[in-house]
Amino acid sequence: MAKTVDELRNEIRLAVDRFERRGSVGFTKESLAAISEAVGGDVAPGQLPSKAEMREEIAHRIDGLDDDRDQERPFRKAELEIVAAELDEE
Repeated sequence: MAKTVDELRNEIRLAVDRFERRGSVGFTKESLAAISEAVGGDVAPGQLPSKAEMREEIAHRIDGLDDDRDQERPFRKAELEIVAAELDEE
């Protein structure tokens, strides 16, 4: 059976040592920073970049994600599947 968006987000959170969340909750800035670092992005200590900037960095570093996607919107299910697969390979 296919995983839901919530299940995929939690799988990704756990893969980058973040906490599992209940319900339909998007990624926090901290979670996006952890994902970015896990795929080779450089997140400077201190103030975190915007969510859009971190989504752009993640999309740039993972093959199969569109670099030209609208960075203001959260990752869609197909994109979450790609991110989860990438982190599973790490």
